[in-house]
Amino acid sequence: MTRLLAFATLAACVIGLSAAAQQPTFRSTSDAVRVFVTVTDRDGRLITTLTQNDFEIRDEGKPQPITLFDNTPQPIRLIVLLDVSGSMEGNLPLLRAAAEQLFTRLGPNDLARVGTFGREVTISPTFTRDPSELRRALPTVIAPDAPTPLWRALDEAMNGFGDDGEGRPVILVLSDGKDSGPIGFRQKYVSQAEVIDRAQRSDVMVYGIGMRSRRARPSGPIGPGELQAALMADLPDPGLALVAEQSGGGYTEIRPNQDLAEAFARVVDELHSQYLIGFAPPRRDGKVHDIEVRILSQRGLKPRARKNYVAPKERP
Repeated sequence: MTRLLAFATLAACVIGLSAAAQQPTFRSTSDAVRVFVTVTDRDGRLITTLTQNDFEIRDEGKPQPITLFDNTPQPIRLIVLLDVSGSMEGNLPLLRAAAEQLFTRLGPNDLARVGTFGREVTISPTFTRDPSELRRALPTVIAPDAPTPLWRALDEAMNGFGDDGEGRPVILVLSDGKDSGPIGFRQKYVSQAEVIDRAQRSDVMVYGIGMRSRRARPSGPIGPGELQAALMADLPDPGLALVAEQSGGGYTEIRPNQDLAEAFARVVDELHSQYLIGFAPPRRDGKVHDIEVRILSQRGLKPRARKNYVAPKERP
């Protein structure tokens, strides 16, 4: 009886090993391409009740098996990046109030830093969930002649995440103007294309909120050309929406009568309502792959996610 039991146990082990050898092998969960997906209906409401079977993800047009699915809130490391150029001087009270409300909506596992960009780009020293510490990092004054180094600010904010740390990296940037480029020869030049490329390679999600400037208007009469130029100068940089779209984030433009605090809150709510979908990269070639997320089950639902990823490279 003992010999028979031992033989049965050995046979079961052999069969188990054989079956395991026939299963798909993934090097590790870190190899999975992680895609965070926001789903909204026709009215822009967040949809949070879908299951794995409702999704399809394609790599270079080819459907891929989903190996990871999670719809529970994922912790975030958020850098709130605030424009303190001269044109934002009239928006400072709104900016501070909205940011303070945003801090209260962070989850228990979320961390945040505060960044500003104007004459200089500064990022608060450490990630924290302490609202009082975050409030102390908010700007109190804005220099009226400060420029708008938008792309350089985003580039430096991505430096702020470092190489490790729990929580996925997200930048929420508020700006009312167009990128001013470098001021002087010593400042680093960063283009919009470089920001998009780095966000994709670093898996950083960017959310943008654009608003109109509240700068003082000329008291005297101005010509039609000057009026048009003044109106265009008050518009946020159109490239911010593209950066947000390509990184899988979202973009909102605030009108004068809209609530900035509500727009900030919407971003945090969305980040806590996303689906995490993962798949094994079909080719480990170190190249950029286009991806597309589709909803299979219901019409009228819109998924939003990053457009591509950089595949890991097979080591020789």
